[in-house]
Amino acid sequence: MRSVLYAFFIVFCLVITPGMQTAQAASQPNILFLFTDDQAPWALGKSGHPHAKTPHIDQIFQNGAYLVNSFTTTPVCSPSRASLITSRYGSELGITDWLHPRTEPELGLKPDTVTWVKLLNDAGYRTGLIGKWHLGLLDKQHPTQFGYDYFMGFRSGGNVPKDPTLEVNGKDQKLKGLLPDILVDDAIRFISQESAKPFMLSLHFRAPHTRWLPVADEDWAPFKDLDPQIPNPDYPDLNTKRVKQMTREYLASVASVDRNVGRLLETLKQLNLDKNTIVIFSSDHGYNMGHNGIWHKGNGHWVLNHNPPATKNIPKGQRPNMYDNSIRVPTAVLWPGVTKSGQIVKGTVSNVDWFPTLLEMAQVDLPENLTIRGTSFVPLLKQADVTDWDNDFYAEYSTKHQSHTHMRMYRTPEWKLIRDFLNPERDELYHLTTDPQESKNLIHSHDPHVKEIRDQLHQKILSNMKSVNDPVLKQAEQGS
Repeated sequence: MRSVLYAFFIVFCLVITPGMQTAQAASQPNILFLFTDDQAPWALGKSGHPHAKTPHIDQIFQNGAYLVNSFTTTPVCSPSRASLITSRYGSELGITDWLHPRTEPELGLKPDTVTWVKLLNDAGYRTGLIGKWHLGLLDKQHPTQFGYDYFMGFRSGGNVPKDPTLEVNGKDQKLKGLLPDILVDDAIRFISQESAKPFMLSLHFRAPHTRWLPVADEDWAPFKDLDPQIPNPDYPDLNTKRVKQMTREYLASVASVDRNVGRLLETLKQLNLDKNTIVIFSSDHGYNMGHNGIWHKGNGHWVLNHNPPATKNIPKGQRPNMYDNSIRVPTAVLWPGVTKSGQIVKGTVSNVDWFPTLLEMAQVDLPENLTIRGTSFVPLLKQADVTDWDNDFYAEYSTKHQSHTHMRMYRTPEWKLIRDFLNPERDELYHLTTDPQESKNLIHSHDPHVKEIRDQLHQKILSNMKSVNDPVLKQAEQGS
């Protein structure tokens, strides 16, 4: 009798399970979080670049919501990624600059850190991370300790664009092929697995981080002979030849990501998952390519024929910064049934906002008594009448490798103040409305209105530093 009942139970499960999967899929969406490395907000066809080849990424931006004022709290890899996954500032987590594998091999996320990935996993999501981690090398800092069921990629920040060494099934292996292609091959395998659970896949490309080449021939072909337009060719003493060469290589790397994004979008369609999968595209920070005379991100480098001399804390050739091109990130959300084609979201959001936003998308409650710094921007995606949205933005960056700084920034839609509490001679104030390129520093202006704005923003910085218990606060208050 028991064997008959057992056989009936097996048949019952086989018959019922597909329907149960469908019901669950209808209630909780899949989430595909595409995350690039060093992706400039300007390096997309959708954002108007004359040479960018990004038709597939542009589809996400065009068919979903384009968040034109999306920023990162820190314009460099590790602290930005830490803020993304925890909704906390790097100064709270002890991660204020990129994690150096040789000088600080034990630094990373603390094991008791709560992440939105863990909360989604606890709520029934099958979770995976493919690609770059850069939040700790030790086993106690492994992605699977923070809510990911599956990991394939590399724990450190560095890798190569061809024949990379990756962690596969817990062991490092040298694989043949181009890194973006290898990562997406694995992402397609993950998405294609049969499961009763909805999936959340974080796909962290390393492109378009340097080294940019090699890429596939088809990705390099449009750029190899290109004489690209550059943003400010008349910048004094700009090394135009180098900027143009780097632009070609950078855009080719972006194209390699785009081609692979196209493969993923096609996979979702073929598996009939596109109607119930939220597709997110974003990056850890922005990028400069000759803008303001520099290239790179928040730990920028001058790209001049003759670099300014070194100072006490800033080596020759370095230009730490919090320009908009460094802190702004290209972001789009394609949420079937919610976002609209061609939707533009102008409200200011940042990477600390993903934690509550993703939980709300997945219909998972935010735990009580959990400290997070972000706000869900689901109302903006749903085009709700949000009249009191806060468009101010606070950010921080204490550099400690190529340079030593304690930069703290407060930005409104009209003004931006950057204080370097370690090097006060580097303070900057920009009127973004009249000077969006941030080319005229007004920090020493004698205009009474400008001085009033500067003092107001300074107090905003101090207030934010107090709220997160910033270890630099005492030094900042002494210098006020």
